[in-house]
Amino acid sequence: MPPLVLALVLLAGLSEAAGRILPLVARRPEVSPPVVAGLLLTGTAVESAVVALWPLTAYTLAELLPGAVASGAAPGWTAGQVAPMLLGAVIAFPLLGPALHLMLLTGVGAGLVGPVADASGVGGWAAAACVAAAGVGLAAAVEAVRRLVGRIGSPRTRTRTRTRARTRTRTRTRTRARRRTA
Repeated sequence: MPPLVLALVLLAGLSEAAGRILPLVARRPEVSPPVVAGLLLTGTAVESAVVALWPLTAYTLAELLPGAVASGAAPGWTAGQVAPMLLGAVIAFPLLGPALHLMLLTGVGAGLVGPVADASGVGGWAAAACVAAAGVGLAAAVEAVRRLVGRIGSPRTRTRTRTRARTRTRTRTRTRARRRTA
């Protein structure tokens, strides 16, 4: 991947991460700057990886189709294809943000269809289906991990876990005390 494309992918990841973190910071002003910076850095790494893997995942899915004839290397991003992803922070806009974000990803995905079809030897509609499946699959995987981490790290979960541990300890202590007295 050329350095310019790599820089654009990283900036696209930063834009996407900023768009996801901005509503959190707006709802919770007590979040400390180091926590926000850590979330932004982690989000940038994850979102950049997703952006970088999208063409490769679509090409891999296209290769699995029965009529696929691999013609060489997997397609990658070009600066012109990845540049619109810099607008990923649009997801932070209330109400219209998710719809605008979906339109942005649809447009970028449409730009990937041609290179995936050429590299894999499948038709345009099959390549479009592979690009869409790769995008939805990567997004679903990241969202599942994001929700899992959010659930594990939430204060309510930690409190419930500590409460359960205390209850278990009290029960064990009472059971041991009963055994000693019996």
